[in-house]
Amino acid sequence: MTWIVPCLKTMKPTHKLLFVLCPMLVLGFIYYSSGKLHLNVWGQKPQIGADVAAVVLTNDNEVNRIAELETDISEGQIVGSVYDKQGFLLQFDTKLPPELAYKYGNLSEGVCKPGYAGAKMTSIYPKFTKAAPMFLDQNFKRLTKVSNYLPPFGFKTQERIIDSILTTTKNFGLGDELDSLSCKKCIIVGNGGILSNKSLGSRIDDYDVVVRLNEAPVAGYGKDVGTKTTIRITYPEGAIQKPELYEKDSLFVLTAFKPLDFKWLRQMVFKERLRGTEGFWKSVAQHVPREPSEMRILNPYFIQEAAFQFIGLPFNNGIMGKGNIPTLGTVAITMALHNCDEVAVAGFGYDMNAPHAPLHYYEAVKMSAIKESWTHNISKEKEFLRKLVKANVITDLTNGI
Repeated sequence: MTWIVPCLKTMKPTHKLLFVLCPMLVLGFIYYSSGKLHLNVWGQKPQIGADVAAVVLTNDNEVNRIAELETDISEGQIVGSVYDKQGFLLQFDTKLPPELAYKYGNLSEGVCKPGYAGAKMTSIYPKFTKAAPMFLDQNFKRLTKVSNYLPPFGFKTQERIIDSILTTTKNFGLGDELDSLSCKKCIIVGNGGILSNKSLGSRIDDYDVVVRLNEAPVAGYGKDVGTKTTIRITYPEGAIQKPELYEKDSLFVLTAFKPLDFKWLRQMVFKERLRGTEGFWKSVAQHVPREPSEMRILNPYFIQEAAFQFIGLPFNNGIMGKGNIPTLGTVAITMALHNCDEVAVAGFGYDMNAPHAPLHYYEAVKMSAIKESWTHNISKEKEFLRKLVKANVITDLTNGI
């Protein structure tokens, strides 16, 4: 370093300036280059050149794929180690998060916890948003998430017939008493043989909203399954065919899997003679002993969300196909997560290791009768339900899941 000072003394002023500026320019270039390179490392979105973008924008699927890739690059190192493919936490504490423990910790046991199911769901699935109406109402065309999908994932092409149904039913909630509750406890009662001899009837009837599925009977099974029915969710082929077997004071709720299902419901609402049954895969009810004001249409968003977001079934361009339809029980649970403060289930779960166990609580068919389903993916669905139980999002009274 001692030679620098004498050298500077003998140099011309312009040379001195260049001697000082050159190292500074080199250092500045290195700093600038490292900054540009930093833009493309993990945590930042890469820039796509105009020529590449022009090609990408010619194909919607490719656009979506690029968006997915950008998300993977910017978040992948976090998501890959924390969340699964569907967006659920890979590991979660069964205890309440601190903010929920503070909110619910001081409530007495048995007291309804407002917003509990939604809060717990969000803690393990951050993409969850609670707002989703239980039934279609006269503003149903504003539901953008389902308006562009055909049944069962939406109502596209069925707007006119739905309008005529809703204009007649005129009611779109659970009823004044239940709708006014500040906190609702709901239970979805499955049809599984696991309910037999559990004596859960009185416990089931204690819930504010009791949801039953398809033709599962109540009369004669009250000790195990209860006697209360708030809503019965079904589709034409699953509906009770004998009018005398319907419970009083329950809502009849259609979940539509095909356009013909809406036509069937309109005939039931208007008390018309059933016509055009060739599109059903089995016989259907000829009459539903309910007034129009007691009939509802389930929001098809719950089928869509359960299938593609929660379970991860094949999208198949949004068309019903092999293995991409959730079971009605899981659809009902999805509905409850959006509309109930606490959610429980009973009668869920198939034990394939017990082939001689009863499949349903109301008939002698054995577990071995289950065949591989064309429409459902039971194993993936069970994986989803186990997440809910493990994280205490829902309570399984029969411990079948």
